Amino acid sequence: MTQQSESTTSTTTQDTDDPAPPPAPAPGHPAVLPPPPLAEPRQPGERRLWPRSFVDRLTAPLPGLRAIARFAREGALRPGAEGLADIPMLPFEPGPLSRVDARTVAVSWAGHASWVIRIGGITVLTDPVRSRRIMGTPARITPVGIAWSLLPRVDAVVISHNHYDHLDAPTLRRLPRDTPMFVPAGLGRWFRRRRFTRITELDWWEAAEIDGVRFDFVPAHHWSKRTLTDTCRSLWGGWVLTAPGGQRVYFAGDTGYGRWFGRIGQRHPGIDLALLPIGAYDPRWWLSDVHCDPEEAVQAAVDLRARRMAPMHWGTFVLSAEPVLEPLRRVRAAWERAGLARENLWDLAVGGSRVLE
Repeated sequence: MTQQSESTTSTTTQDTDDPAPPPAPAPGHPAVLPPPPLAEPRQPGERRLWPRSFVDRLTAPLPGLRAIARFAREGALRPGAEGLADIPMLPFEPGPLSRVDARTVAVSWAGHASWVIRIGGITVLTDPVRSRRIMGTPARITPVGIAWSLLPRVDAVVISHNHYDHLDAPTLRRLPRDTPMFVPAGLGRWFRRRRFTRITELDWWEAAEIDGVRFDFVPAHHWSKRTLTDTCRSLWGGWVLTAPGGQRVYFAGDTGYGRWFGRIGQRHPGIDLALLPIGAYDPRWWLSDVHCDPEEAVQAAVDLRARRMAPMHWGTFVLSAEPVLEPLRRVRAAWERAGLARENLWDLAVGGSRVLE
């Protein structure tokens, strides 16, 4: 992938002078370099001016005419009948949310990149998508794992980027318009048009806080587009949530594999749980720049120095050509090959929950 500019706005914490991250240490060994200081939190709801385009943040070029022609020739962005045969075996175990208090961190997987995270006494939704069908894809192959009626009051929503499988207008319409929304730079206008009133837009390496929980927006190897005319007009990324007690959950959103994971781990040491995408990766020549495969996701967890990993972005929508159960099988095998403790791979069923002890 080609390295390009990492910042275009004067309000952003610059990353261009950061040293390259050291190689990830062996399990149990501390990092050698101290982490760079984190940015001071910005004021929630601050109105800001952004550049017209974030195309300079791409870490790989978007597909050109030659790649599009090859894709048209080869087709196959969906698995065949054999690859779909395991749909009835996809893990789906809806259950009640775990009981927590203000000092407890718990995660529940609703499917795809949608999580319910309870941290520091608040409830955060990530990329909430409850629609049965999204633009350009077949209907979801597993139901939503957590009933809307079971949700506690939603204190905040974080959005990774504007693709339809991560930003779902029908789901967001269910929320009160004063729900705090934490979104990438340039995406605030989408929420303002829908009359949301508490919108915090952040650039990479910026942060805000509510109720003592810190929300850091961090880079991802991806892109943004929602219409024919808005390619890279808003930013994309992931989120690091830090509780007042120091527990950290990293939500990667949608991303390919690359240098950002090491930098995120360096800036945010002690990530307790990394929510990492493992699906929508085949064919690799078409998708490797923007979607991790299972082996890359495990390497990303190592790069982040995360204590635990929970796979996501698989088993919900058929977005690519790999067999539907293959991501789970491959991530388990890659985790074992890496010599990592089996109990630290939280391979939840859709609807499953875990509590961070």
